[in-house]
Amino acid sequence: MYSNKENVNILTSLLVAHGVRHAVVCPGSRNSPIVHNLTECPDIECHPVTDERSAGFYALGMCQCTGLPVAVCVTSGTALLNLLPAVAEAKYQHLPLVVISADRPPQWIDQLDGQTLQQPHALGSFVQKSVSLPEPHDDETRWYCNRLVNEALLASRWEDVPVHINVPISEPLFDFTVSSLPQERTIERTGSFPNFEAIAVEVGERFLNASRPMIVIGQTQEDAYPQNYAEDYQLVADYAVVLHEPLCDFGSPSHFDEVLNRVGKQPEYMPDFVLYLGDTIVSKRLKKFLRGCKDCYFVVANENGNLSDTFMNLHHWVHSDTWTMLLTLADLLREKQPQPTAFRQRWAQDLAHAKSHAYNYHPAFSQMAAVKLFEQNFDNCQHPTPNTQHPIIHYANSSAIRLANIYARHYVYCNRGVNGIEGSLSTAAGFSLVADRPVFCVIGDLSFFYDGNALWNKQLKGNLRILLLNNGGGGIFRQLPIGDGRSEALDYVMATHHTSAEGICKSYGVEYLCARNEAEMEDGIQRLLKEESARPLLLEVFTDAATDAQVFQDYYRSLSE
Repeated sequence: MYSNKENVNILTSLLVAHGVRHAVVCPGSRNSPIVHNLTECPDIECHPVTDERSAGFYALGMCQCTGLPVAVCVTSGTALLNLLPAVAEAKYQHLPLVVISADRPPQWIDQLDGQTLQQPHALGSFVQKSVSLPEPHDDETRWYCNRLVNEALLASRWEDVPVHINVPISEPLFDFTVSSLPQERTIERTGSFPNFEAIAVEVGERFLNASRPMIVIGQTQEDAYPQNYAEDYQLVADYAVVLHEPLCDFGSPSHFDEVLNRVGKQPEYMPDFVLYLGDTIVSKRLKKFLRGCKDCYFVVANENGNLSDTFMNLHHWVHSDTWTMLLTLADLLREKQPQPTAFRQRWAQDLAHAKSHAYNYHPAFSQMAAVKLFEQNFDNCQHPTPNTQHPIIHYANSSAIRLANIYARHYVYCNRGVNGIEGSLSTAAGFSLVADRPVFCVIGDLSFFYDGNALWNKQLKGNLRILLLNNGGGGIFRQLPIGDGRSEALDYVMATHHTSAEGICKSYGVEYLCARNEAEMEDGIQRLLKEESARPLLLEVFTDAATDAQVFQDYYRSLSE
């Protein structure tokens, strides 16, 4: 029988799955649930050693002999610190030592309770990865616990480095009533890139055998891929459902958010294979949808070496860049020549309908109308000669980037690394100083006023153009269930205000335009796009926050009409 501590059982199951076959165990009460599990597990041989300083080196010797990860388990308190010499040696010998420390619950640390100290990260830079497991109380913390153990053990296996897994355990400690270990999700890894053969065997075959394959591409850099990528990308997109936003430099974005809003959780739209490439995506709706696809094999591929389990269902992590993955899949499709699936055709039809809806929907005067008109005029005026480059557009976070997802048909820049509202204007301004082409920034009022000092720079030139969407507050927050729409709640959450950018523009020598109706907006956007200027030019469009929210909701509501 095993312990009733779920984090201990998750750890034990994954130790076995990741090939740990030997464990050096030290005495103690707090680590007794872990030691009990290790001794009960038929796949792990335990070796008791009383002195923790010696135990660490025992495990080190086993690593040297087997070339495999070996665990050393200690109780809470200073027991962990006694392992440091062995851990340091493991680091410089490149040995996969897995340190497992029991710990008191975090609420009792630094409270003058026995055998407590700050154990997470206590081994500092001598371990490659340090995680502290939660005691699961729901599905999300259970997923988190599973993910942390997978991350640590993958680092140990693949990089031959020591790692530290800290395990807080609450009392009672000695309840051993679980009959078997859980069947835990084990994340596999393929690397290092570029490894076309390994990708083809371990990922490509699953891709071809899937009946509902989907590829999601997050944020990429502009012009990060060869100019001749289009044929390979199109080959993949003709076979599988490929979803991406304008933050990805892979052709025309797809209106998948609108499709998901209409179809909800219909099983026929759910994939059985998902390959996630690139970095972040904006759409919360897509994240929620894919997190609900439990009968699906998820693969993530990146070249930065970070395991990102965005959809909470990851099975396979590939150390590869986006282009290598797509090229490998395209070569497989050329070789096998499979027919597009009905799944792909269903999605293609609905994506085309959503694209048509976005084009034909005529929003009332609002932020949505401003972005639609700006993007339409921007597309119409883009005709660079062979020796010139396309203009650049930066979108700020929050409502601005979500409107870009609807109307932008080209690559856009956005600070989606952390998704903060600060710095969007400064980023665009900095870009404009070293760019030889126009740089536009579409930005909401809170983000603009927060970063207004970006315009306090005499080096700024006329190639910087700003479309400021001012509805008197953080408009995206109006869509949240705040009380009963009480004004005082909106004031705090939305940061409502009655501020204009005109004074800032005058102070910093920025040419200022404003629009309070549709006619003024049309004229202002034409001037923003075409007017010559030696200094930056700003168009401030004043809208009503309630109308903005209503227009946005009507856009999605009218999809099914």
